[in-house]
Amino acid sequence: MLAGEGWSAFAGADSVCELMRGGEGGCYSRIFKLGAPQRRINLSSLLPRPQMPDREATAAILDEIALLMELKGENPFKTRAYKTGAEIVRTHSGDIMKLAAEGDLKGIKGIGDALAQKLNEIATTEKLEFHQNLRAEFPEGLFDLFEIQGLGAKKIKALHDKLAVSSIADLKTVCEDGRVAELSGFGKKTAEKVLEAIAYRESNAGRFRQNEVAASVELIEEFLRAHPHVSRVSVAGSYRRGKETLHDLDFIVATKKPQDVLDAFVSADFVEKIVVHGKTKASVHLKDQGIPADLRAVDNESFPFALQYFTGSKEHNVALRGRALKHGFTLNEYRLAPTDESAAPLETLPDEADIYHKLGLPPIDPALRENTGEIEAAEDGNLPNLVTLENLRGTFHNHTTASDGKASLAEMAAAAQDLGLQYLGIADHSKASFQANGLDEARLEKQVEEIAALNAGFDDFRLFSGTECDILKDGSLDFSDATLASLDYVVASIHNAFTLSEKDMTARIIRAIENPHVTMLGHLTGRLLLKREPYAVDIPAVIEAAAATGTIIELNASPWRLDMDWRWWKLAKEKGVKTSINPDAHSPEGLQNLFYGVRAARKGWLERSDVINCLPLGQIEAALARKCS
Repeated sequence: MLAGEGWSAFAGADSVCELMRGGEGGCYSRIFKLGAPQRRINLSSLLPRPQMPDREATAAILDEIALLMELKGENPFKTRAYKTGAEIVRTHSGDIMKLAAEGDLKGIKGIGDALAQKLNEIATTEKLEFHQNLRAEFPEGLFDLFEIQGLGAKKIKALHDKLAVSSIADLKTVCEDGRVAELSGFGKKTAEKVLEAIAYRESNAGRFRQNEVAASVELIEEFLRAHPHVSRVSVAGSYRRGKETLHDLDFIVATKKPQDVLDAFVSADFVEKIVVHGKTKASVHLKDQGIPADLRAVDNESFPFALQYFTGSKEHNVALRGRALKHGFTLNEYRLAPTDESAAPLETLPDEADIYHKLGLPPIDPALRENTGEIEAAEDGNLPNLVTLENLRGTFHNHTTASDGKASLAEMAAAAQDLGLQYLGIADHSKASFQANGLDEARLEKQVEEIAALNAGFDDFRLFSGTECDILKDGSLDFSDATLASLDYVVASIHNAFTLSEKDMTARIIRAIENPHVTMLGHLTGRLLLKREPYAVDIPAVIEAAAATGTIIELNASPWRLDMDWRWWKLAKEKGVKTSINPDAHSPEGLQNLFYGVRAARKGWLERSDVINCLPLGQIEAALARKCS
C-alpha cells in the first residue's frame, strides 16, 4: 500500500505504526506526503524506530567509560574522546556497528585508532574488557548517583572520596546528618536540593518517558502482528492516550489460540522476566530498562471492547459506562449488552468506533480520553479536528554546532528537507548560556550571513534566522532590541535562576514576552520529566500575557520536556494563544521529537489552526512578523 491509498495519518495515534496507517492492520509503508506536493516526509527517519540494540549499548559503554575516567581524575582530553565517540555511534548515518565489526572506521571524524579498536572489540564480542576492568574499580550503586539532578562527576567523586558515598541510600544519609553541608564545595543549600532531588526520584520510581518506550512499542507490535494466530493488534493504556510518562505498556491481540500467542510472547528475546503467564494474560518485564508490559489475548468479537477498556483512562471509562446505562446498556471489557436481559442481544460491533456510535457519539480520539469534557464535546458535535503530523510544514527552535548542537547549518537544513519540511528555524543559544557555548552579537551576525548565503541556494526551502535568547533574572533579555530586530524570529527561554518565587518568576517571564521582538516563549516551566520539577510560575497569568502581547507559546517537543504541559493548552486555545511545535533539536535525529510534540498537541485538543508551523512557506513569514507590526 502506498501513501494516499486509504491512509489517514495520525488518525487515532494509537502507536507508532498507528500513526502511519490510520487504523488497525500492518505497517505497510514509511512514506507519506507533507507540505508541497513534491515533498514527502520519510517516516522511517522521523518516527521512533527500534535501533540495533548494540548501537545504543555501545554508546552507553563509551559514555560510562567517560564517567568512570572523570571519577578517577583522568586526563580530560581522554574523557572527552569517549563522550565524542558515544555521540558519533548514536548519530552516524550508516551502519556503524557493521563498519566496526569489519574494522572499517577510518575516515569517520572523531574516531581514532584506539577508539576504533575498542569499537571493533565491542562489535565482535559484545563486551569491552577495558570497560569491565574500569567498572570493577567502583561500587555498582555509585552509578545511580548520576541520576540525581545537580550532581556531576566532580561532586560524585568528592562524595565518594571524602564521605564514602556509594549509593543513593548513602547519599541520603550524609545529606540528612549534615555531613554534605560541611563538605567543601557543597553547603546546606546543596544538601537540601539533593534531598529534594532524591525525593523527586523516589516519587517517580518505575515511570518512563515516551522516548524510552516508543521503540519497544513498535518492536512488540510487529512481533505480535507477525504471529500466525493473531488477527488484530494494538497498544493500549496510557501510551495510546499519549501521556507524557507511564509506568507500563499494555497490548491487546485478537486470536483464536490465546495460549500459543501468550507462550510466544513470554518466550520472546525482548523479555527479561516473566511475572504472570496465564490463559488470557501475560505480564513481563522487558530487557529494555525493565519496563513492565502486559498482553491480553481475546477473541475477535471482544477485541474492540478490550481495546476501549484497557486504553482508559479510568475516569473516561466510568463516564462512558454511565452514559451506556442511561441508554439501556451495560459496557465492560468484553461486550456492550442491553440491561434488559430479555432483550435481543446486540449485533456484533466490529471496531472500537462502533461502541461510541452505539452510544450516540462520534468516535473519541484516545488522546482526549481523560474525562476533561470530551464526552460532552462529542455529544454537542464539538470535538476538535486534531492536528496531525502531516499538517506540519516546518518548525523552529533548533540548534547547530555554533552553540551546543551536533550538526552544522547545512546538515540541519538537509535533514529538514529530507523529512519534507519547507522551512527550519535556527535558534542557537545566546551568550548568557555560556555552558552551551552561546553566541555573542558578532557570532550571531556571522550566522545570519551564513543563513542568507544558504538560502540563496534553495528553491523551495528556507532557513529562518533566530536565537534562543536567555531571559535574565530580572526579565530583561540577553541581546539588545537592535540585535533581536535583525532576526526573523526570537525564542525567549529561561536557563538559570530557577528558584525565584512564583510571583517573581511570573513577572520575569511576562516582562520578557512584552518585548515586541520576542516571537515565542520557550519551554515555559523548565521541567525535565522524571528528572527536574517545573519551576514555580503562574501559568494562567503567562497565558493571559501571551494573549495580550501576541506571543506564541512553544510546545517544546523534546520528550524530556513536552512543555507547556498538555493540560494547559485548552485554556491557551480559548484565549487565542497560538503555539509552534518545536523539537528543540540538537542534531538531525532530534527532529524526531516532532513525533512526541504532535502527540502532546493532540492531547491538548489543538487543531491545525492553533499551530503556526502548520502554515506553509509564503504564509509563515507574516505570522512571525505579526507581533512587531
